[in-house]
Amino acid sequence: MYATLGLLESIGLGFAAILVVVVAIVIVSVVLSAIKIVKEYERGVIFRLGRVQGGPKGPGLFILLPMVDRMVKVDLRTVTMDVPPQELITRDNVPARVTAVIYFRVVDPNKSVLEVENHVLATSQIAQTTLRSILGQKNLDDLLTNREEINEELQKIIDEQTEPWGIKVSVVEVKDVEIPQNMQRAMARQAESERERRAKIIAAEGEYQASERLRQAADRLESPTALQLRLFQTMGEIATEQNSTIILPIPLDLFKPFLESQNGSSSYGQGVRAARREEEEEAERLYEEAVGEATREVSSEEVPTEMPNEMPNGEANP
Repeated sequence: MYATLGLLESIGLGFAAILVVVVAIVIVSVVLSAIKIVKEYERGVIFRLGRVQGGPKGPGLFILLPMVDRMVKVDLRTVTMDVPPQELITRDNVPARVTAVIYFRVVDPNKSVLEVENHVLATSQIAQTTLRSILGQKNLDDLLTNREEINEELQKIIDEQTEPWGIKVSVVEVKDVEIPQNMQRAMARQAESERERRAKIIAAEGEYQASERLRQAADRLESPTALQLRLFQTMGEIATEQNSTIILPIPLDLFKPFLESQNGSSSYGQGVRAARREEEEEAERLYEEAVGEATREVSSEEVPTEMPNEMPNGEANP
């Protein structure tokens, strides 16, 4: 009988010890759950029996009332979120696939918890809807060239829509615009045609300037000697670049001295010599005529000096 009582007492002590351990564990877990640590980049929104207790708390250590208070932590850091690719049709009926990225952060933790269930998901959905709506009103050329204006417009609209949730959208960037392959080929042909047009305009402008310079050079090279020197200089420049046969028109005046020095077999030389003989003969004839006239004038001046020796009647003076 005493043994049975001792056994029952030991069993009771064991259950009591187990109960004490369980109660201690529960108390420790409750105390630990009541202690909250809010980091520097976080804020805590405390609910006491379902009501918000003032503004956001943190950073630091906070002790809540067990089973009464509940804290919701909100991250204040900037969130980078990729907007899923959106299929749209531009204003000029061109299908396109657009991707974007959005940067936002929480500026009012209370509103981000009270006004919307999941502020990240809500911001993503509103960004997708705004992206399709705004880009669908733009032409493809504006979508490809006016990226900065489109980004500013998207940022302004999304920020206005998320402001009641305590969300500040800082940047919205359109990352990529994908268009069909046939449209890409058409745009490539258009760009190529535009480059060809510019090249032709530049070439025509160069020809015009070259013609102006050539006209000025021609005015300076009115002298045949200067023209010949320029011709020789051009031939020298061409000869130094590559060994090849060069055919250039050369004025015959350059070879006139050589043609004059040739034998009589040259018709050109004979004509030149005949013309020279005629000129010499003409010069001699003119010289003889001039000498004859001068002689006659001298003779007519000497005759009156001899006439006084004759008589008035034509007889000689004795």
